[in-house]
Amino acid sequence: MKPVRNFASDNNASIHPQVLEAIAAANHGHTVGYGDDAYTESAVRKFEQHFGSDIGVFFVFNGTAANCLSLKSLTSSYHAVICSEAAHIYTDECGAPEKFTGCKLIPIPAPDGKLTVESVKHAYHGIGDQHHVQPRVVSITQSTEMGTVYKPTEIKSLAKFAHDRDMFLHMDGARIANAAASLGLNLRQATRDLGVDVLSFGGTKNGLMGAEAVVFFDKKLGEDFRFLRKQGMQLASKMRFTSVQFEALLSDDLWLRNSQHANRMAKLLEKELKEIPNVRIVYKVDANGVFAQIPRKAIAKLQKKYFFYVWNEEESVVRWMCSFDTTEEDVKQFTSLVEETVTT
Repeated sequence: MKPVRNFASDNNASIHPQVLEAIAAANHGHTVGYGDDAYTESAVRKFEQHFGSDIGVFFVFNGTAANCLSLKSLTSSYHAVICSEAAHIYTDECGAPEKFTGCKLIPIPAPDGKLTVESVKHAYHGIGDQHHVQPRVVSITQSTEMGTVYKPTEIKSLAKFAHDRDMFLHMDGARIANAAASLGLNLRQATRDLGVDVLSFGGTKNGLMGAEAVVFFDKKLGEDFRFLRKQGMQLASKMRFTSVQFEALLSDDLWLRNSQHANRMAKLLEKELKEIPNVRIVYKVDANGVFAQIPRKAIAKLQKKYFFYVWNEEESVVRWMCSFDTTEEDVKQFTSLVEETVTT
């Protein structure tokens, strides 16, 4: 039997007890559906407390929808979205961004997962040429798919590059809480204050149950989003059960405590793995993910007891993620098995 907790993904983690309590507390009587209820109004106010009172906030079910609909709100079909070649929107959303936006995604090499102004410049061409798609959005992931975290100055530079060219900066913030915790910033400081225009705010990976949000830092950009959300089949009828999850997450620093803990467990995992021969950490551990190169023959053996993903089959690199409910005992047991497996 596989262990209760594994290191495959923070998507595999449980729902935080306080979030479950919030859902249960809202599960009484009837209320207006589709977000026209007091619970959703209260959750929106929580977002405003964190990001500013002049924002637009819309709740959706999953990160793919948050990304696709965010990009759709910023683009026309002849536009292009510049992203990392490892970006979730490019590699793991089954072509959904291109299907729903009609736009071309332009993937840029990013060895550590992070775009730079210099790398983005190579994709910015053909401006005004009717034969070419027109770059309209730079999309970054924070923290990145490699577990690294953009520094504030790096995001500001990308935002300036985009804004100087009448483009937008979109952030896939599936793990924005982990990134903000790593940087020692609050949520606004890690996003809006750096020049991000639209944020896909992740909740599911940080203790919620299928709850994400799209946050517009310029309300005008989201004026028609309610229609896009409905067309995208992401308007929840019983919205209160999504809304109360965000109310819980954004209260009493639960978002921060959850992400700080996950990050700490990743650093502990990194520390333990570094003591094991035949294991090499391949990316900087900034947030809650650890990427390691291990002997190829060890992968299948480990997967018999622990489910996890292979990041790069050719180079035998695997990804191990920590969550808000990962314990030190989990890490110790896992690394003990890793040591036993890679050294025999």
